This record gives sequence, structure tokens and C-alpha cells, in this order.
Amino acid sequence: MTFVAGHFGEWLQGRVGPQGPVALVTLASPQLGVTVTQSAEGPLQLAGCPSVITLQQAQHLLAEIGAPLRGGFCITPDLPPGGGAGMSTAALVALARAAGVDDAARIARACLAVEGASDPLMWPAPDQLLWASRQAKVLRDLDPVPRCEILGGFWGPPQRTDPQDHSFADISDLIEAWSGADLATRAGLASSSAQRCSVLRGPADDPTSAMAGKLGALGFARAHTGPARALIFAPGTVPMGADSQMRAAGLTGVMRFATGGGP
Repeated sequence: MTFVAGHFGEWLQGRVGPQGPVALVTLASPQLGVTVTQSAEGPLQLAGCPSVITLQQAQHLLAEIGAPLRGGFCITPDLPPGGGAGMSTAALVALARAAGVDDAARIARACLAVEGASDPLMWPAPDQLLWASRQAKVLRDLDPVPRCEILGGFWGPPQRTDPQDHSFADISDLIEAWSGADLATRAGLASSSAQRCSVLRGPADDPTSAMAGKLGALGFARAHTGPARALIFAPGTVPMGADSQMRAAGLTGVMRFATGGGP
């Protein structure tokens, strides 16, 4: 059995300069991801929830990493595909590892070849990278994100990432302010990135910012493509009843998880 953690939107995502590459700092979700179990020998086949990735994508990935196009694999995602939680990338990484390949750079190139864009989930600390998602390239190593608690949910329908979509706001100022900042500052930077995305890309009726203020969150984050939304709290400070208030505001799949590894 192979488990690969996903993410839950991004702390930051946008262009590095007006004409620069699309880059992101992923919001890691260590307890939520995709499990792949090799269930049988024989011809390549997928079971479980094969809609996360198609058989053709699995064939493409295995060919890219030089693994045999054989075996039965059961794919089980913890979160819905298209939710902005990295389930397709996590499934590809888990499949590669289940097939015996664990070289992160090699897997990253294969994921890019299959999807045209990828999350940095093949790396051991994906939220410590400034990641060019359309190039599968590390632009900069970053310091750890401070420990925090996320109250998350989904707003709107599933939305797969379009690798040809480069319509993102310039976040170069947010990137420069990121490293070394405390949790409150980073939550504010995440809120700025999310707000710039919403102004540019919508939706106009997103309740996340209002919920962050109502519940006393330090800030909020979002999937810059996809419906994942996250409120950011210091550990142990999520107020009682916050989950039900998120549901009442129209978010679905409401959950809590801890993330970050810094002080």
C-alpha cells in the first residue's frame, strides 16, 4: 500500500512578475491524500476510483518513468477529484511509487508530461518550495510554514486545472514577504493571494473572506483553480461550532486538519 498526501489549495499562487511563470506555495494536507494498492498481476488495470486518473494517464505515467505497463492498482482518494486538493497528482505519484520508482525529479517530469501542470507532492516537504507548476521546477527553497490548524471545505463545483491557463495575478511582492514571517503574517499574505485570485477569476459570491472575519481566523486560503477553501487558525483556536457555521454558509465537505512544521 502506498499513500501520498495531497494539499488543500495554496498559500500563494500567481505569476512571478507580470510575465513570469505561474508559481505556488502549496498548502499541505498531511493526513489527506491518495492510497494506491497493487491488487493483482497481469495487464494494467485500475480499480477503486479510477476517475481520479484514467487508464491512459496511468499508461503514460508508467511509460515516462520506465515502469512495466502491468498490474492491477486500486486507487482510493480521500477527497473529490477536481476539488483543488491535488488528488490527480497524488494518484500519479502514488502509482509511480507503487510501481517501484521514488525519484522525485523523475516523477515530477512524468506528472508534467501526463497533466501539463503538477503540484509538488512528490517532494518530502512540498510546502517548503516555491514551485513552478507548469514547468515542474523548484524556483526556490523556503523555510517551514508555522504550525497551524485549517478549517476547510469546498465552495462550488469541481474544476480541473487547465495547464494552458496562465491568467493569474502577479504575486511577486507576496513571495518576497513570505520567508521568515510569522503565522499571522503568512495568513495575511495567503488572504491577499486568494483575494487577488477572486477579483481576477471569481467567484464573486465566495463567502470565505466573510467567514474568516466572523470566526476570527488569522486569514484564509483557496485553491486558485478548484473549490477548496481554507480558514487559517493558530493551533487550538478554532471556535466551537465553526464547522456548522461553515456548512450553514454553503460549504460542503467541511473538515479540520493540522499542517506546517515550523515554530
